[in-house]
Amino acid sequence: MADQASVRNTLPPGGSNGTPESQVVEGIAGFGNDVASLAELQFKLAMIDLKEGVDRARIAIAVAAVGSVFSMAAIPVMLLGIASLLATALNITPGWAMLLVAAVTLLVAVTLVLTALTKIGPSFSGFNRSREEFARNLAWIRTVLLYSGRTPPRRKA
Repeated sequence: MADQASVRNTLPPGGSNGTPESQVVEGIAGFGNDVASLAELQFKLAMIDLKEGVDRARIAIAVAAVGSVFSMAAIPVMLLGIASLLATALNITPGWAMLLVAAVTLLVAVTLVLTALTKIGPSFSGFNRSREEFARNLAWIRTVLLYSGRTPPRRKA
């Protein structure tokens, strides 16, 4: 038995006794800690992106609100006045004049709302940063899981 190495019962500085089981537990614990840290950082980045997106969308949201108010209220008194003038000028019944004015007003309101909605979507494009970082984090996790306990393949020079 002189050719066999002796086993010491001392722990290395990291606290592990060096057994494969303890190394696996330490590796899983470290990996879990890294994943938790990544999740926390990913959440913080998403919140920053959300705040920036809302800040950029404020004007578009205000325009959409104004357009919606116009379409809902349709400024009844003014529109009835225009319809009355139109009926007199074109020599048509007041009912047809009111329908014509309401249709034009609704068309303008829908145009305002659709224009504002096209501006709101791109306001949240900052989430590209979060999406890219999340993809990198997932790639890192996959790499760690794939090569855990193995040596990485050598690159060709």
